[in-house]
Amino acid sequence: MSIYVGNLSYDATKDDLSQVFSEYGTVKNVHLPTDRETGRMRGFGFVEMSTDAEEVAAIEALDGAEWMGRDLKVNKARPRR
Repeated sequence: MSIYVGNLSYDATKDDLSQVFSEYGTVKNVHLPTDRETGRMRGFGFVEMSTDAEEVAAIEALDGAEWMGRDLKVNKARPRR
């Protein structure tokens, strides 16, 4: 399972996101998609943590939280189609 993190600041980095989520457990992977044409971050990302319990704790704590001047949207990522 991975976590979708939306409404991210365009200044956020993988290290920034990893640091925030590491307060709730071990972060295995952080992916920040970029725009193909501009190379700029698209404003959302995905975080994968070690256990489901850690992911649930992070989602509950961070959904709606203000970070880097933006209100985060944090939930379970839907499978790709």
